[in-house]
Amino acid sequence: MLGFGADLLWADMNRLLAFLFHQGVLDEQFLQLQQLQDHTSPNFVSEVVNIYFHESEKLLNNLRSLLMEREFSDYKKIEIHLNQFIGSSSSIGAKRVTSVCIAFRAASEQDNRAGCLRALEMLEHEYCYLKNKLHELFQIEQQRALAAGVRYPMQHQ
Repeated sequence: MLGFGADLLWADMNRLLAFLFHQGVLDEQFLQLQQLQDHTSPNFVSEVVNIYFHESEKLLNNLRSLLMEREFSDYKKIEIHLNQFIGSSSSIGAKRVTSVCIAFRAASEQDNRAGCLRALEMLEHEYCYLKNKLHELFQIEQQRALAAGVRYPMQHQ
């Protein structure tokens, strides 16, 4: 008999994913990423997403550093970082992060420093929300995998 908790955890994962899709946090690209995961690479999605998080932290730090410079005027550098952020975010299905990056880029194209600072704050908020929710999802997934692997002895009568 398989661990009965695995079914409950599977339902929790599906509820959380449905919630994130309903909120517009994720899009269908995330599902496509999940379809690439199989028994030969059971941690594929979490590994890809962790690379995304690592690279995103660098991009956020670069954006923050550029905007905090006293004599800031190089909006092209901002746009380069944002284009990288847009590409990586859309590749994992981070829909709201991608949308905020696009709005941020629009402010940058208008050389609007105040708009860029507001957009950076929104981007940091959306990124942290995404990161927390995906970590929650991966924790449930790990628990489900462990629970599915636990076998209980059959009762012989």
